[in-house]
Amino acid sequence: MAVSGSKDFEPNVAEYVEEAFERCGLELRTGYDARTARRSLNFLFADWANRGLNQWTIESVTQNLVVGVVEYPVGTITMSVAASGSFTIGETITGGTSAATASVITKPTATSMTITVPVGTFAAAETITGGTSGATTTVSSVVSLENVQSTIDTLSAVIRRSGSDISISAVSRDTYLSIPDKTTTGRPVQYFVDRQITPVVKVWPSPENSTDQLIYDRLVRMDDADTSANTLDMPFRFYPCLVAGLAYYLALKKAPEKVQFLKGLYEEEYLRAAQEDRDMPSINLVPTYTFISAV
Repeated sequence: MAVSGSKDFEPNVAEYVEEAFERCGLELRTGYDARTARRSLNFLFADWANRGLNQWTIESVTQNLVVGVVEYPVGTITMSVAASGSFTIGETITGGTSAATASVITKPTATSMTITVPVGTFAAAETITGGTSGATTTVSSVVSLENVQSTIDTLSAVIRRSGSDISISAVSRDTYLSIPDKTTTGRPVQYFVDRQITPVVKVWPSPENSTDQLIYDRLVRMDDADTSANTLDMPFRFYPCLVAGLAYYLALKKAPEKVQFLKGLYEEEYLRAAQEDRDMPSINLVPTYTFISAV
């Protein structure tokens, strides 16, 4: 008999839900059943974010540093405006109606600029003014923080200068707070990730030029299970783990007699998948030789 020749099995949300219901000894019957299952699925993704590293959610970010700016969003915040060519990097912009403020952190294009996390909320159609250039323009739409708020954590970071990458160290909140003079300028050697709802990365010393780049890996949350027709952004290795986890979550609500069994199965499936989803560097084991000399 001939094999299928295909390797494209990718269940959509509805198929995951049906499989999970069947493992609970139930049938998917109503629209509410589908809705409550999708909600449980999104809670399951949050659980995975708390459990550790999911390799496929790692994303590399390159952030241009700016003289005098020590705090950057973990991700990208883009402001769409009517025109922005007259603004300068590093200057503070202020909303004429909202009084919200932020710093410009990349060279503005014709109709957009990337900014630091705003203090306050810029309003659509309001006028913004550059504190140094005096340039003005209007905001085209409300600034979205979704890209930054999807960050789970950062992994490692380097400073790129003149084509060479130099590792910098992550420090704790207490260590960063204890730095006596945070305005000291130089090439950054340390960074602190402040994991607020809109997380930011703070570098030290304060950047001495606007040509260095901060490059880091960040973990981002998985896409939501919004509709039953959606597929999910994960490798096929995690399909069994996902179904087992969803079945356990559904059992908590609909089949309490199966909770312990399905919980055990889920933990087993997750452990197996997590052990596979890791870095696999080459390892060379070198024996240690002990020499004994006669006296």
